Amino acid sequence: MTPFDYHRPASMSDAQSLIAGSADARLIAGGQSLLPAMKLGLSAPSDLIDLADIAELRGISVSPEGLRIGATTTHAEIARAELVMQHLPSLAALADGIGDQQVRARGTLGGSLANNDPAACYPAAVLGLGATIHTQRRSIAADDFFLGIYQTALEADEIIQSVQFPQPRQAAYIKFRQPASHYALVGVFVARFDSGVRVAVTGASACAFRVSALEQALSAHWAPEAARAVKVDAGALNSDLHASAQYRAHLIPVLAARAVMQAR
Repeated sequence: MTPFDYHRPASMSDAQSLIAGSADARLIAGGQSLLPAMKLGLSAPSDLIDLADIAELRGISVSPEGLRIGATTTHAEIARAELVMQHLPSLAALADGIGDQQVRARGTLGGSLANNDPAACYPAAVLGLGATIHTQRRSIAADDFFLGIYQTALEADEIIQSVQFPQPRQAAYIKFRQPASHYALVGVFVARFDSGVRVAVTGASACAFRVSALEQALSAHWAPEAARAVKVDAGALNSDLHASAQYRAHLIPVLAARAVMQAR
């Protein structure tokens, strides 16, 4: 591993100053993605800035706008939090199915979103619920956040502070997971609002994406059979040693139907 300078700022302003004064700084929260990449030589930052001591990045609260979760809140905390289980149980269940117990104890919501792994679970929830990502300088709608494989709308010195989740009438997440990693070969998040249905998919393409055909079908008829009747084009989907694009295209409406059944 290439040598680097380690920093543990106590405030957002300290973190921003460290980023500004660094040649190639990387932020770390739980380290579940960055540290393995560093060990493999895929990432070699000049400075590692640990966000763990910044109190304003942690915590869970509820307001009329919905559920607000701090960026360094861990998967395990989200899975166990009474506020999440009461107001957004689909998100608690999603968090409880990420990785294994050790990953859930260290991995964070903000770290997962900033990394934007194409098979991560949180992007499907953020996009499916139409959440808002708040940084130290702006608010970014979920529809504008995920740009491509490991690419987001975040600027180089921008730090996710929290995520605001609106409360749906019904929602659920179902994933077909890779047995070893527990990442999603395909994961589908379905959320029903008074204004209609949102459907977001992870694991099937370069990043999470919405499926308008499923949204239209389920907005018209909120039932599993409506989802199963939709055909998804495999043209832009991933093929790898675990699953072909055609298989992923087949799984998307199947999992959407299961999510509707679970949400109902």
